[in-house]
Amino acid sequence: MTTLQAQYTISNELQQLLKTIANHFPQLAVNEFVEKILEQARTSGAENEPDILNLLILNGLSNVTQEQPEWTYVCSQFYTETLYKEAAHNRNQDNAYGNFYALIERLVDLKIYDRSLLESYSEQMINELESVIVPSRDERFTYAGVRMLADRYLARDYDGNLYELPQERWMVIAMTLMSRESESKRLELVKEAYWALSNLYMTVATPTLTNAGKAHGQLSSCFIDTVDDSLRGIYDSNTDIAMLSKAGGGIGVYLGKIRSKGSDIRGYKNTSSGVIAWMKQLNTTAVNVDQLGQRNGAIAVYYPVFGMDIFSFLDSKLNNGDERQRTHDLFTGVVIPDLFMEKVENREDWYLFDPHEVKNIMGFELDDFYDEEKGKGSFREKYDQCVNHPILSKKCVPAIDIMKRIMVSQLETGGPFMFYKDTVNRWNTNRHEGIIYCTNLCTEITQNQSPTIVEEEETVDGKIIITKQPGDFVVCNLSSLSLARVIEDNVLERVIPIQVRMLDNVIELNTTKIEVKQAILTNEKYRAIGLGTFGWHHLLAKQAIRWESEEAVAYADQLYEDIHYLTVMASVELAAEKGAYPVFKGSDWDTGRYFESRGYTGLRWDAVQHKLNESGIRNGWLLAVAPNASTSIIAGSTASIDPIFRKQYAEEKKNFKIPVTAPDLSPETTWYYKSAYDIDQKWSIRQNAARQRHIDQSVSFNLYVRHDIKAKELLDLHLTAWDSELKTTYYVRSTSQDDFEGCDSCES
Repeated sequence: MTTLQAQYTISNELQQLLKTIANHFPQLAVNEFVEKILEQARTSGAENEPDILNLLILNGLSNVTQEQPEWTYVCSQFYTETLYKEAAHNRNQDNAYGNFYALIERLVDLKIYDRSLLESYSEQMINELESVIVPSRDERFTYAGVRMLADRYLARDYDGNLYELPQERWMVIAMTLMSRESESKRLELVKEAYWALSNLYMTVATPTLTNAGKAHGQLSSCFIDTVDDSLRGIYDSNTDIAMLSKAGGGIGVYLGKIRSKGSDIRGYKNTSSGVIAWMKQLNTTAVNVDQLGQRNGAIAVYYPVFGMDIFSFLDSKLNNGDERQRTHDLFTGVVIPDLFMEKVENREDWYLFDPHEVKNIMGFELDDFYDEEKGKGSFREKYDQCVNHPILSKKCVPAIDIMKRIMVSQLETGGPFMFYKDTVNRWNTNRHEGIIYCTNLCTEITQNQSPTIVEEEETVDGKIIITKQPGDFVVCNLSSLSLARVIEDNVLERVIPIQVRMLDNVIELNTTKIEVKQAILTNEKYRAIGLGTFGWHHLLAKQAIRWESEEAVAYADQLYEDIHYLTVMASVELAAEKGAYPVFKGSDWDTGRYFESRGYTGLRWDAVQHKLNESGIRNGWLLAVAPNASTSIIAGSTASIDPIFRKQYAEEKKNFKIPVTAPDLSPETTWYYKSAYDIDQKWSIRQNAARQRHIDQSVSFNLYVRHDIKAKELLDLHLTAWDSELKTTYYVRSTSQDDFEGCDSCES
């Protein structure tokens, strides 16, 4: 302790912390920095320890630069010390960590934690789990990471007082997700899950990160509803969406079955108000039923490019025009068949139809079909029947005009998102059970959908009984690998099996948590999970691989096949233990087409198929790459499969900014951190095409363009993405756009 430090009543813990930091970061001259800040504290009259820590943090953040990025870890440890002191005070104990059982008891009594924690784990078991908590793993956080974790996710009482600390959050998540495992192996599985989480090898989805172990809230990330073309169907769907939004879920909504503006109602012509009217209703829901009081609900609506209302749909988020036709608080996505892209490419005409009239006159619904092969199939056959029918109403427009409107909206608002329906359904593992109409808010989930229909309403013993035919209401269960960390530590084969088990267990745990019953039924029917990744750019930099290179494309192909193999094997082994998902029979897994279509050969894939033939597979869908902007910050890496914006930037807070640098930035890695806006996007598309082959669902894939990009250049990117068989694309991020709202729930 220096002479100046001796003038203050600094605790032994802080003295030791300052000494440890100085020893750990000798290149940063921490002692000199501390002396300077203590002098400031003396002259400003800030003499108590919390004030001194605050000064150390604020001044330390100003030192975070590309040349000295390590200051973020120094500030993180200062901030963590403030969390320790706050938690110790609120828990009436001397040390921050410790008395884990007492913490759980206290938060159960306060109705913050769910009592099931004490029912699933005895005091002896909890004490054993406390012994494997490693407080020093808090040092792995950057300042931005630990600050986000503390602000959003650590357990507090209803007055905002902090009780839970980072390693306890990881342990409670692990305990919750393993609570229904057999008692003989429960503790070992909890320890393994804690190991994966606390080492930041993986992150769980935001709802799981927030709500695991808590008395309230569900654990799944997002949902997709298909709206029936009936007044009851529309309003029931709105209610379901409101219930899920209340719990923090992100919602995708397919509106392609709703009759168009001017369509008939009960034979009365020109009476339907079209999809915009119902979008206005959903917009109100998004605003008024907010997500846990923190932000507007996150709802994306999808509409097919052959629907009669497509032009008003594409204009719905523009900042000019008739405000009565605008829905600024919704996100939009366009459902696109191959045939449309062919018509765009060849500058041919395209026809628009009213789905209600098609159903009545043609006897089928056009959106129930897709092209089974590239260039031919049932969709284009049914489309041509509609075009050539003499009575059916239709509107003919140049296909390129629709595409132009799509691109204008994208450059102004970032959307609509693109959903390539034929590609998605050709790769659908469970085509034997249905069709996929659209994707979710963040474009990484592709699972079977169908509308819920009210079949009967009757009075029985003075009670009104409503009978529904439940549709496939999609549920996303997400978590993600931190690529740079698992590859560097060579733990991929150890992490994925526990990660798959954690995801699978979310399904049972949500049976009593999700308030929309048809979503529970769909969850149990397919047992779909979405294991994803983040930190791709971080990994490339660590591996000294340039983004724009054949090496990066080949690496994406090889790495994601490895991840895919390990994920499939983990689910197959779970099926041997717990049983296959209920509609496994007849799926591409069952027939072997899944492996044939991807060209999987060799000993390891033969071994997977042999075991699958014996036991089936536990989960109907397995992989999906979510945006991960927030959770990647917590884990100290780069978002999803995206390139970075800048090597250094600032995270905006209410009263200050947090400087952030690219992870592991050094003289060696800096050359590999090229800005997204300086990267040729065709290299990104090529990487994603290689990656997509190994991902049975999809990827939140953004395109980054300059604000002055020419229309033909943006069109070329879209045509390349479609021709490369990408299933979806997410935002078109332009240098002229400042901010992009998304779905925190899809963070994983």
